[in-house]
Amino acid sequence: MTGTGTTLVTGATGTTGSRTTAALTAAGHRVRAASRGATPLPGAEPVRFDWYDPAGHGAALAGAERLYLVPPVGDPDPAAVMLPFLRRARAAGVRRVVLLGSSAIPEGGPGVGAVHRALPGLFDEWAVLRPSWFMQNFTGTHAHARSIRDEGAILTATDTGRIGFVDAEDIAAVAARALTDDRVPDTDLVLTGPETLSHDDVATVVTQVTGRPVTHRRLTYEQLRDRLAASVPLEFAVMLAGMDRAIARGAEDRTTDTVQRLTGRPPHSFRTVAERELTGSR
Repeated sequence: MTGTGTTLVTGATGTTGSRTTAALTAAGHRVRAASRGATPLPGAEPVRFDWYDPAGHGAALAGAERLYLVPPVGDPDPAAVMLPFLRRARAAGVRRVVLLGSSAIPEGGPGVGAVHRALPGLFDEWAVLRPSWFMQNFTGTHAHARSIRDEGAILTATDTGRIGFVDAEDIAAVAARALTDDRVPDTDLVLTGPETLSHDDVATVVTQVTGRPVTHRRLTYEQLRDRLAASVPLEFAVMLAGMDRAIARGAEDRTTDTVQRLTGRPPHSFRTVAERELTGSR
């Protein structure tokens, strides 16, 4: 997988962007790591990038052939800024794009679904990664991780619904292959871990790994919507709470073999990730 041109990674300091950057540089690829602060990352060229400041987009795209595309966080209509950027990327010579989407949002759906729908018409080489919920939501800076630390609880409207939680390391491994393999996926790829878990199961594993009691506190759709609306736009809060309601009805109770097929190894379990990322926080 060596010998490809420069890959521009947007959101390069984020959960999947940082890991994708690390996977690409470790394999010997040239990477331009784009972030608002042009943060240096080992082996990558830093560049300042802000979705809402097009004046810097040209410098970020200069000489790039491939693009890992992370949507702007919290924007209910990311297509408004992403599609003009993608048209500019095509004109600048980018030929392959891998978009980070969501298992909950199909092509043409709300939010990033509109970008998914437009991608095949813009690029001959493309893939849309549609991961399930990140395992790192419980170990990093996500609201769930904060509520675990602050309240000893995970708050959702998922009831007993099950999810094929996926490790961000596995997402990055698939992203690196999709960006650099000779054969481009030209499709969307649903990514999950090896099993489905309820939030009660997650709370049990975190409790066992850390030795600190953690429970799953069940909210109604309305309670979760209003809680989220205190920190994000109402439209986005409605969408997120709606995803939890869909999970409660079984929408994410599935696993796929995508990680195994594209990387040649099985996906990591949640217990493995919890032991890797939480044991140092006791």
